[in-house]
Amino acid sequence: MANATAGTQAKSATDSAQVEGKTTIQDDVVAKIAGIAAREVSGVYALGGGAQRMVGNIRDALNSTDLTQGISVEVGEKQVAVDVTIVANYPVPLQQVSDEVRTAIFRAMNDLVGMDVAEVNVTVNDVHLPSDNDQEGEGEEQQQGRVR
Repeated sequence: MANATAGTQAKSATDSAQVEGKTTIQDDVVAKIAGIAAREVSGVYALGGGAQRMVGNIRDALNSTDLTQGISVEVGEKQVAVDVTIVANYPVPLQQVSDEVRTAIFRAMNDLVGMDVAEVNVTVNDVHLPSDNDQEGEGEEQQQGRVR
């Protein structure tokens, strides 16, 4: 469902006449804004579950990042509800990073979308260990070393 705010009024700097109309914001736009807000929080490594992240890695390699990955929204006429799935960096406090994600999305929905927020649910799906990237790189070097 698309979000519509009726009766939007704008005033021209040169004319005091009011122009009325309707603004429609698509659900995908709301989800993208929520995804950007969540990614900007310190301690968030990635968004989405395992399969979503695997597809996301392929998209990233093709320079086609899906900013709605891990985000689900329900948009009403005046309110929005957001569900977000995150992977947190280790060793960040999970409750703290969840609260910061919730706050960032809440602010983005209010400031950028102009809607009230019914709820923001955060699911921590995984924890990223810094050594995960190091081990992947070492494994590649070992394989390359054996193949020479």
